[in-house]
Amino acid sequence: MRESYLVAARSAVDLLGDPAVAAAWDKPSALTEFSVAGLAGHLAHQLVRVDAVLGQRPEEAQEPVSLLEHYSMSPWVQAGLDHESNIGIRRGGEAAAAEGPVALAARTGTLLERQRAALPTEPADSVVSLPWSGWSLLLDDFLLTRLIELVVHSDDLAASVGVETPELPSEVVDPVVDMLARLAVHRHGATAVIRTLSRAERAPATISAF
Repeated sequence: MRESYLVAARSAVDLLGDPAVAAAWDKPSALTEFSVAGLAGHLAHQLVRVDAVLGQRPEEAQEPVSLLEHYSMSPWVQAGLDHESNIGIRRGGEAAAAEGPVALAARTGTLLERQRAALPTEPADSVVSLPWSGWSLLLDDFLLTRLIELVVHSDDLAASVGVETPELPSEVVDPVVDMLARLAVHRHGATAVIRTLSRAERAPATISAF
């Protein structure tokens, strides 16, 4: 999971540095109520989140929850665009992007290089506390949550600025697809997901994981 995260993070840093992102900086993005700048800031912020949990003391963490519990307890997952959690996410993206596209890409690249050195030194069973959530996750589970964010929002950003979505290897994409499928089953039930994947005539309108 650590190498998969680093591969996705490298791809995201490269996308943030694409001239097309800077050219569309002040335009609306493909996501409702997100500017391109705010979306780029939100994408970059995934590396900030990882940086915030590295090097914690073991006593800072609680017993880790599962990923399904993590997403079930996160208010933004099923909240509307006007919910305070999603408003806060958009504001955070805009704040992260305030220094402009060049500085954002450079700062995010610096975080990536630091994480490339730090992640291999973390114990295999490392648990990290998420102060913004109030619970703990296994480090590798937390990295999977960031991997999902990086893959999904890289596609959003690429679509927003008119470039091809970055191609990522199976070791990055497969765990994202697996986790999204598990979340969709948890939210909508197995029958709805199976019908969507195999029976278009009986498929529900959506099986979105979020």
